[in-house]
Amino acid sequence: MNNPITAVWEITMGCNMRCKHCGSSCENALEGELTTKEALNLCGDLGKLGFKWITLSGGEPTTRKDWHLIAKELNKNGIIPNIITNGWLINEEIADMAVEAGINTIAISVDGLLETHDYIRKKGSFKRIMNAFDILKNKKISYSAITTINNINLKELPVLRDILIEKGVKGWQLQLALPMGNMAKISDLVAAPHHVDEIIDFSYKTVKEGSKINIQLADCIGYYNAKEMEVRKKSLGHEYSWTGCGAGKYNLGILHNGDILGCTSVRDRKFIEGNIRKRSVVDIWNDPESFTWNRNLTKNKLDGVCKKCVFGNQCLGGCANTRLTMNKDVFSENQYCSYNVAVTKAKRQLEKIDDFDTLIEKAKKFCENDNFQLAQIVLSKAIEKEPDDLELLKFYGFISFMLENYEDAKTVNGKVLKKAPDDAYANKGMGLSLWKLKDVEEGIKFLERAISLSDENFTDPYFDLAVLLSQNNRKEEALKVLNEGRKKYKSFVEKSDDFYNYLINNVS
Repeated sequence: MNNPITAVWEITMGCNMRCKHCGSSCENALEGELTTKEALNLCGDLGKLGFKWITLSGGEPTTRKDWHLIAKELNKNGIIPNIITNGWLINEEIADMAVEAGINTIAISVDGLLETHDYIRKKGSFKRIMNAFDILKNKKISYSAITTINNINLKELPVLRDILIEKGVKGWQLQLALPMGNMAKISDLVAAPHHVDEIIDFSYKTVKEGSKINIQLADCIGYYNAKEMEVRKKSLGHEYSWTGCGAGKYNLGILHNGDILGCTSVRDRKFIEGNIRKRSVVDIWNDPESFTWNRNLTKNKLDGVCKKCVFGNQCLGGCANTRLTMNKDVFSENQYCSYNVAVTKAKRQLEKIDDFDTLIEKAKKFCENDNFQLAQIVLSKAIEKEPDDLELLKFYGFISFMLENYEDAKTVNGKVLKKAPDDAYANKGMGLSLWKLKDVEEGIKFLERAISLSDENFTDPYFDLAVLLSQNNRKEEALKVLNEGRKKYKSFVEKSDDFYNYLINNVS
């Protein structure tokens, strides 16, 4: 179910700045810009879809004369409008228009201290932004800051934070400058993957110090770093962990000419799903063939560390635009991921180990500590040394299953079964892998085979088959399997008691 929640609408490509990191390379308003009438009609359709928030962006949205009319129309259709601006044009009149139009938050881009910011954007810009904050402070409107981080301004964040607090800024979004648009021509400014951890560490420290500013990490910064999750928890007011790019799932991007895509950061035209002049945004959003690149994305379609990652099925590679921009492929791994950086660093160290016994010892230790990612790395190297070791392959199959790499688990269990078809553990592993790969009936056959090969010391197949059947709404069959195991093996009675009692109480 794809539930539309938020969108970014680039209402114009016209801009009064020539920012060095501009992903859209904005200059003058482009031909084909939606007319006021078309824009207002679009507001109605967005309301029909049930969007909650829409951010007006550009270019510089305030260079479009009807920006406030669009914001007002969004409000009329039950959508909360926000606006992102470079702040150059913010004066009393613009601020009053924003209040009257019902703008919820005005976010102003601030990309470093005075010298750095003006170098990136426009001379005199920093002082005008500081003045804009003073103007907004006296209005009944929320305002915030956005900083696009690069190699230059990364070290300026602490001082910039204090300046923003002094100006009354309550919310501060941090995001990465990616090599797209103008930034693609200035590669020296692009931050390195390990800088993600520096941003997270700074944010975490700010939170722990009880700072008066609420740091909001953009979708391109993460993932599954304990400090990052703590920062997001503080920002959102509840527990949070990344669950994949929202493009086309709950996010939408609208370009100046009515082109529709999952995210405005994705500039590649092959990701445009349609144009509102040819088909309504309602039809585009509800079309099952729209946004399939992301709506149908699964872990096994990704590459590199992401394909094997323990968080892969939830994360799905992090920010799609980061993958596309850095590697020219939306299905590539995300090297700008804190977890990826940590795993890659550990992998470089572990690959220096050459002794077979040490590799096995470390794999077992990692496994005991539930660090299956590192266990997989050392086991892979051990298997290169002993590719026909069946116990090693079964261990690798277990690790792969725990990492939710079900295709790998299926493959390695298949190798074991070719040489040892009566191996109960491999039959169990194959059955569970097939189940997770949606081949339920074949999975049942292998688990039943595992049961026929089980003994007092290995009763797991009974429990696993019962779980499979229960989760496929076959609770009576699941109870029958448990009863069979409990009658045959005394050791299985205590092991299965909780699940057995659950089934007894839930079988109709």
